[in-house]
Amino acid sequence: MKRFYLITNEVKDPQGTFTKKTAAYIEAHGGEAVCVKNERQAFPEAEENQVDCALVLGGDGTVLRAARNMMDSTVPLLGVNLGTLGYLSEVESVSVEEAIERLLRDEYVREERMMLSGRVLGRENEEQYALNDIVISRCGSLQILNVRIYVNGQFLNDYCADGVIVATPTGSTGYNLSAGGPIVEPSARLLLLTPICPHTLNTRSIVFAPEDEIVVEIPEGKDGSEQVVEANFDGSHKVTLRTGDRIEIHRADKTTGIIRLRTESFLAVLHKKMCEV
Repeated sequence: MKRFYLITNEVKDPQGTFTKKTAAYIEAHGGEAVCVKNERQAFPEAEENQVDCALVLGGDGTVLRAARNMMDSTVPLLGVNLGTLGYLSEVESVSVEEAIERLLRDEYVREERMMLSGRVLGRENEEQYALNDIVISRCGSLQILNVRIYVNGQFLNDYCADGVIVATPTGSTGYNLSAGGPIVEPSARLLLLTPICPHTLNTRSIVFAPEDEIVVEIPEGKDGSEQVVEANFDGSHKVTLRTGDRIEIHRADKTTGIIRLRTESFLAVLHKKMCEV
């Protein structure tokens, strides 16, 4: 591995100082920093065969946006954490030089992380993808939502809550964790359904097989009024839903390649991250 594509969060590296330093280090050690791009720009198809790895300089949100922008590419991502708490970022900023040297020596493991696909029924051209989660949440006022869940065509339950999260194992340490959902080893294959602040005493997260299909229907509100909600894909893309709409969520046929350099276990990393909070 010697050719790198640098994706930078300009908020966390406003002057580009860290990015330029990283690119210079790569080139000084025999590698190539093919280009330095803003995180919100799409990955050019022409560069698909010209780079071996994308270094994502920012935090978890930057990695998620990069995953969406590069989901049609086979180029794997390596997150470099310039923020605070980063579960998706494999490398801390102080260790980036060591990480580059290991990449140049091909001392790494590539993991393929499952993604989610979400499509509003009746809107065939609006299929969207997420590496972490798809969140159905209220839009505007602080009213409680009513949502109806079907799994593989069978009715599961009606939830009265602030919303629901459908997450991947990678996303289990994101919003799902904050909402009380379980933490899952990120290379696993399964779907998580977690209600957000449910108005009941016995509602829990549910774990489904990766082949399962979850449909979230938006019924009328309690008083018969129209509900207007948002389906949020990895926090970066929103689709508005109204009463009568149904969004179909399942495992995507695309995956995200993630580079791993650590030799410590997922539990060891999780313990360290929890101690940082």
